[in-house]
Amino acid sequence: MGFLRFLAGVLLLVAVVAGIYDGTRAIESRGGEMAMTSLGEQWSKVAPVSHKNAQAAVRRYTHPFVWDGLIQRLLLLPTWAVFASLGLLAAYTGRRRRRVNVFAN
Repeated sequence: MGFLRFLAGVLLLVAVVAGIYDGTRAIESRGGEMAMTSLGEQWSKVAPVSHKNAQAAVRRYTHPFVWDGLIQRLLLLPTWAVFASLGLLAAYTGRRRRRVNVFAN
């Protein structure tokens, strides 16, 4: 449980950093338009070899629809949204449960 709370904190921190990155890009553009960086674009910038290897491996060992239909759609989502949702899911899963006392007579 403690690990999930730690993981949630790290994922939410990455989401905040990705949101700040998108926000500063919007300020720089002077148009005020929010420029969302997709997860696939961010992955290609940070680790291009890993991105290409993952794509090749998924296409080789599974049906091509898995990469083209499912994973490609997930990679089009904004980076901050993906990490925020994963962080919230980990925080919910790792939350401290309320202790319930059951008294039997």
